[in-house]
Amino acid sequence: MAITAAEVNNLRKQTGLGLMDCKNALVESDGDFDKAIEILRKKGQKIAAKRGDNEASEGYVIAKTSADGKSGINLVLNCETDFVAKNDLFVDFVNSIADVALSKLPSTVQELNTLPLGDRTVADAIQDQMGKIGEKLEVSEYGVIKDACVVAYNHPGNRTAALVGMNVVNAEVARELAMQIAAMAPVSIDESGVSEEMKQKELEIGKDLAIQEGKPAEMAEKIAYGRLNKFFKEKTLMKQEFIKDNKKSVEQYLKEVDKDLKVSSFKLISLS
Repeated sequence: MAITAAEVNNLRKQTGLGLMDCKNALVESDGDFDKAIEILRKKGQKIAAKRGDNEASEGYVIAKTSADGKSGINLVLNCETDFVAKNDLFVDFVNSIADVALSKLPSTVQELNTLPLGDRTVADAIQDQMGKIGEKLEVSEYGVIKDACVVAYNHPGNRTAALVGMNVVNAEVARELAMQIAAMAPVSIDESGVSEEMKQKELEIGKDLAIQEGKPAEMAEKIAYGRLNKFFKEKTLMKQEFIKDNKKSVEQYLKEVDKDLKVSSFKLISLS
């Protein structure tokens, strides 16, 4: 049967796919609009299956907070190429997922994927986008924070986004901390947040380096603990030098601002 340009254009508007894809789907479905949409969605499923093992190391990272400043999310939607990551339609799609996440505050990526986005779930919408774009897409990281004061920071270029929660409302300080986290990439708030596995790994590395430098085993052990303390200073938020004044630590800075102010949590997502 003859397929009109208006029908093709209507399908294109609804699905966002190319004119030829839409025309071919309408031809295959004998003009049945709903069946054509299903055909196009199955195309997305085929691309998802085909590209499932591909590396999606590019993407767009974003953090957002609620109007009352008491909750926030950050996430990354990965893709395969930088070209796609910078595409306006892709960026709009990432924002639509972030808006859903912010409105519902799911705990995990798995929960986020089940939430409705339009007439589909987030997972289905991502699959549909794979059909349009032809690349593997996935939300690989997601964070959510609820606190008295939550602030987001999106570093220019949207390859890094930090989210920080504090027990006291002070948006200016929280933003400075979010920028600190984005710049210095701490692994935890303080020493207590560093896993035992990570501590042992750092001790092992420190000891091996000391032995390679010719130090006896006993001394190497002490040197390893010294290097672990240096690790805490460089990689825990409270011990890091404050980027706006490296003569003081972040902990000292916060005490000067408000002795009762505490950082409850943070979430950093960054593409390498």
